[in-house]
Amino acid sequence: MLRSLTRLQRYYLYYTGGFLAFIGALAVLEQHGMPPRWIGYAFLMFTIAMYALIGIISRTSDVSEYYVAGRRVPAFFNGMATGADWMSAASFIGMAGTLYLSGFQGLAYVIGWTGGFVLVALLLAPYLRRCEQYTIPDFLGARYGGNSIRLVAVGAAILASFVYVVAQIYGVGVITSRFVSLQFEIGVFVGLAGILVCSFLGGMRAVTWTQVAQYLILIVAYITPVAILSYNVTGNPIPQLVYGEVLQKVTHLENRLFDSPAEIEVRQLFHERADVYAQKIMQLPQSLNNEREQLSTQINQLKASDAQMRDIVALERQRRELPHDPEQAKVRWEAAMFSAVERSRKPIHHAEAFPGDTEAEQNILRINFLALIFCLTVGTAALPHVLVRYYTTPTVHEARESVFWSLLFILLLYITAPAYAVFAKHEVLSHLAEIPIAKLPGWVTAWAKVGLVSIEDINLDGVLQLAELSLNPDVIVLATPEIAGMPYVISGLVAAGGLAAALSTADGLLLTITSALSHDVYYRIIRPDASTQFRLVISKSMLLVVAVLAATVAAEKPGTILSMVAWAFSIAGSAFFPALVLGIFWERATRKGALAGMVVGVSLSLYYILRVEFDSIPWLGISGFGMEPWFHVQPTAAGLFGVVAGFATIIVVSLMTQPEPGAEDFLTKIRLSNGKDA
Repeated sequence: MLRSLTRLQRYYLYYTGGFLAFIGALAVLEQHGMPPRWIGYAFLMFTIAMYALIGIISRTSDVSEYYVAGRRVPAFFNGMATGADWMSAASFIGMAGTLYLSGFQGLAYVIGWTGGFVLVALLLAPYLRRCEQYTIPDFLGARYGGNSIRLVAVGAAILASFVYVVAQIYGVGVITSRFVSLQFEIGVFVGLAGILVCSFLGGMRAVTWTQVAQYLILIVAYITPVAILSYNVTGNPIPQLVYGEVLQKVTHLENRLFDSPAEIEVRQLFHERADVYAQKIMQLPQSLNNEREQLSTQINQLKASDAQMRDIVALERQRRELPHDPEQAKVRWEAAMFSAVERSRKPIHHAEAFPGDTEAEQNILRINFLALIFCLTVGTAALPHVLVRYYTTPTVHEARESVFWSLLFILLLYITAPAYAVFAKHEVLSHLAEIPIAKLPGWVTAWAKVGLVSIEDINLDGVLQLAELSLNPDVIVLATPEIAGMPYVISGLVAAGGLAAALSTADGLLLTITSALSHDVYYRIIRPDASTQFRLVISKSMLLVVAVLAATVAAEKPGTILSMVAWAFSIAGSAFFPALVLGIFWERATRKGALAGMVVGVSLSLYYILRVEFDSIPWLGISGFGMEPWFHVQPTAAGLFGVVAGFATIIVVSLMTQPEPGAEDFLTKIRLSNGKDA
């Protein structure tokens, strides 16, 4: 075992050295005139080729190897693989962006996501490993008995993992469309190919060793630009030590910019625009007819006066782009109204905790902060693709140890994210605000084409005010090297890191979905006598189908990366956390109780997300669907209600039903090792 560990360390040391040499070679080539697009293609092809090579080398037809990597992954490498599996596009791309936009409030993601691993170490990992199953539905089936609980668990695992994997593939599309100039939809399917080559041939075995390689790339890619930026701004290359100093500079810039006359004027203009849209919505359908008639009148007047054709064409385009009916007008104008309202608000100071004009507003922010921490912590401890990693270690002790390594490797990124946000904001406030729009840097136009940056000179003064700049949170990390004027090779490196983060998590999620379908449904329920070979054929077939379906959904751009991931956490936490914890620590928990708790928890979370997040569902022809949040809790923390309802339901129903036979023996087995308590 020790010899194998040493050999693995040597292999990955060579791999890391080769990757650093590759970056150095590209930096030299850039200085000698290598075009940026070629650099982007070089990073894309090199990294995917490396992942494909590891996937091919790790191919297997052994069931244990395919599902749990033969249960022989050392704790150190399992921790690194778990870190990559965990640090998705949401962590790499979205978290620093959320901290950039929301400041103190964004720390809920850092606290919640890291706190979840404490629960994993204390409550779940060692017991799951001792049970020696292949999947989380497997564990629940063994604990509670019966196929009904297994099927509900499979459904919840698929739903949570599918929402999560769509977010990862969406992130891949954003990266490839910007850095190698592919159309977004094409970039999504290029990323899909990268995912499949990692997991198709070798299952968990291939995914594990690919994820170790991906972790090394993503952590180098994440830390490098912010370290350079830190050195340029403060002279210290360790951003975690000096970002407090830069935060003071950011606060000073905010105090100067937020209350400038031009900023106040711009916010007032956006407020007036929001009022106009509100009036138009209230006066539907007449307002839509009036707008169409006004454009027609203007077009006829221009034609009669022999005006320039381009003016007529522009008005005709506006008329064609008008909503076709009042329902479409309401949806479109409400979106424009909410966007204008958002821009009309005074920006939040980055360091201000729970900002608000009244005590009630501050309390609402506190409630959402704590609710989100709870939801992310519980969701982290219940994600099937993370929990299954603790089936892959040789022993229970190494399962515990790998949680320690997981948390350490994750912290390297998470303690850097707040610094990333502060340094990026310092660059934007220092070098982008109050400059002529005609002199905006090229990165603004480039990211505007992708749809993640928008600029509108609403007061027509030719100067960019902060309220006229809209940045999607997903752009901050990817664009920081360009914002700071770093060599393009750093931008390519960040893109490679974001791609590694998205692919590593997508690999684990797709494997979770296909394992649930092929192992828990097909093998455990439909055909228990299926041969090993045929089980793997079914698993690989499912992998292809689910991957293509997820890519198709991601191509529709259903939401921001972080919001989709938060929904997945709510679903996973509501479905699994109460059933797992009570199943391990409460002998009286019954199958009917767990079944009812899982259904109630997931249903409540889904109901809340859909009703609060979406006012209408056009493809189902449903309008007027939305509702006000309960206790002002945002849909990103919907799991708060689902988890509480799940615990309550399991306890009540279990007390009303007969105890499960064999539950005591099962719990004794997973709690005890050689006669000693776990």
